Amino acid sequence: MKKLLTIIAVMAFCVSAAFANSNDLWEESTLNQIMKRGELRVGLEAGYMPFELKNKKGEIVGFDVDIAKRMAKDMGVKLNLVNTAWDGIIPSLLTKKFDIIMSGMTITPQRNLQVNFCDPYIVVGQTILIREDLKDEIKSYRDLNDPKYTVSTKLGVTAEKATKRYISKAKLRLFETEQEAVMEVVNGKADAFVYDLPYSASYYSENPKNLVFLDEPFTYEPLAWAIRKGDPDFMNWLNNFLAQIKGDGFYDKVYKKWFLSNSWLKDIQ
Repeated sequence: MKKLLTIIAVMAFCVSAAFANSNDLWEESTLNQIMKRGELRVGLEAGYMPFELKNKKGEIVGFDVDIAKRMAKDMGVKLNLVNTAWDGIIPSLLTKKFDIIMSGMTITPQRNLQVNFCDPYIVVGQTILIREDLKDEIKSYRDLNDPKYTVSTKLGVTAEKATKRYISKAKLRLFETEQEAVMEVVNGKADAFVYDLPYSASYYSENPKNLVFLDEPFTYEPLAWAIRKGDPDFMNWLNNFLAQIKGDGFYDKVYKKWFLSNSWLKDIQ
């Protein structure tokens, strides 16, 4: 009988300890702190078009900002955008100056040693603009990998490295600026322009004539929101939130607004 009572007492203690530990984890959760504070603090650097940038009124706007607004709304709290220099954005997160980084941050092994990343919300790899008369010949970067084609891009960027690696057989022309490189295609002096998705999408939305946009990235550069380590509760909420906005059409709406349209350009500084 005594043995049975001892076992029951031990089990009760374990349940009580587990419950207390669960409460402690909830109290420490960033999500709980946000709810108590009534404010979601988002860290970003307003300089990566079209993810986050300033309009003529000095307000921070962009793709990430629209998603952050929806995030705060779904939490039932106010949104506070904390503009932070890029080289200090991870240290500022770790010292709790804000709750989350939403600033077009690429997942890398080095950053992942310091922070936890949510599920990727967009892949910003290299994409291609081609001459319209080549639309039946060129469906992907693989079709461009031929000596008969000339590819243009900017000097010293990841697009140059990607072109040399994946389209090595084509003739490569390098320029000091993106504008010079893409104009080679517009003027018929090159067959294709290789560059990252945001720039190519923005350029194409403004200049669709005589161009075809191959918008499927052929390099993998996933972007994700970053949070402090050891917070599974906040991570779970954020991943479910991302799945929700992709499922209910909100994500597609803001994607089209910022990546497939140029109407926002008139309001930018």
